[in-house]
Amino acid sequence: MVDVLVIGGGNAALCAALMAREAGASVLLLEAAPKEWRGGNSSHTRNIRAMHDQPEDVMLESYTEEEYWQDVLKVTSGNTDEKLARHVIRSSSQCRQWMQHHGVRFQPPLSGTLNLSRTNAFFMGGGKALVNAYYRSAENLGVQIRYESPVSSVEIQDGKFVAAYVGNERIEAKACVMAAGGFESNREWLKEAWGINEYGESPAENFLIRGTRYNQGVLIKQLIELGADSVSDPTQAHMVAIDARAPLYDGGICTRIDAVSFGIVVNKNAQRFSDEGEDFWPKRYAFWGRLVAQQPGQIGYSIIDSKVLGRFMPPVFPGEKADTLEELANKLGLNPQALLETVKTYNAACKVGSFDHTILDDCHTEGIEPAKTHWALPIDEGPFYGYAVRPGVTFTYLGLKTDETAAVRFNGVPSSNLFVAGEMMAGNVLGKGYAAGIGMAIGTVFGRAAGVQAAQAAGKQTMELRHASA
Repeated sequence: MVDVLVIGGGNAALCAALMAREAGASVLLLEAAPKEWRGGNSSHTRNIRAMHDQPEDVMLESYTEEEYWQDVLKVTSGNTDEKLARHVIRSSSQCRQWMQHHGVRFQPPLSGTLNLSRTNAFFMGGGKALVNAYYRSAENLGVQIRYESPVSSVEIQDGKFVAAYVGNERIEAKACVMAAGGFESNREWLKEAWGINEYGESPAENFLIRGTRYNQGVLIKQLIELGADSVSDPTQAHMVAIDARAPLYDGGICTRIDAVSFGIVVNKNAQRFSDEGEDFWPKRYAFWGRLVAQQPGQIGYSIIDSKVLGRFMPPVFPGEKADTLEELANKLGLNPQALLETVKTYNAACKVGSFDHTILDDCHTEGIEPAKTHWALPIDEGPFYGYAVRPGVTFTYLGLKTDETAAVRFNGVPSSNLFVAGEMMAGNVLGKGYAAGIGMAIGTVFGRAAGVQAAQAAGKQTMELRHASA
């Protein structure tokens, strides 16, 4: 019998496996994907949001606990557990040295990404390099790793983990960490959650999945059915407006359309439907997937002119380009007159002050709904560009309720040997919304905590463990 069983193969699972193994526990990690697709959604990440009170290597200036907390509070609209959120925030300041010890390397932040120069640390080589570094370290430490091993069910007795099943194979362990992701790849569950909208459509039919196809939510569903306490709403997710031409799975970060803040976004009726300039893109970009999901046909169109080129990360696919708005509308399949009227109304409402894409500037609209509160410039300088966008689901927030120990709870009682980390519990902190890099912070903090607790539950207690949990 193994001491600690880790179910999952991404950042949170690997952090748990490494911590448990460092504590002296024998560890078996089960990854559902084949080796070449290992790492889940973590392979598509690129940074971690980290608190720091002063400049530190690649982290510029300072990013205090209170500022981080206010960012979480704002993007979640208060739908967060403050105690757990602050735990993640404080712990995020202590992760990078440990990450570097296990082979993760950091680089200076990308100069073209708004407002990330002091809040986020970027992985050299991106998420795939981070995942590979952790797997190398795990192998060197003696963690057993099995690929193509999706767990179909778990055996629970009185809130205690007994065994997991991979097909007909029964695997016992003294303790278990579940870090197998959300249910974003389970199309049927997404359709069930989203139902039929006011237009008679099933919105989830048009969702694209930014990450792995292996996150089916099997264990989330089973644990909730077995009485585990849950958190969040099955329709809440990290959902981004991405290029409508993106692949169904694994499009990753490069399919994101970052031009939203610098123009307007219209639906298929050529009507605006939200404030494009509400806040910096790294804090608000995940709102746009959900907004587009609520529009007819689950499609939107980001429209900009030539004045703002170079102000945002260029998309991987070129958008439609036209010398006139009428021509652009035809290329995008929009009604030309409707788009012209929307742009005319928007342009007339623009109150241009001192445009500055690096701050919340004073360029705004007056007299129209929805307003655009920052970066409002008339769309009047050709050529014009348009990008069709659809909802891109990164991960879902419905998960298992927990506390700082990462223990799964049954009717409010923490399990003595079953723990959870990563997307399977991120909804405790993220009731809605998202801020760039916070998913990796949650996964790293709770993955490490779960590994420590699982090792303790398995009866392993070493000096390293006591130090890690201090």
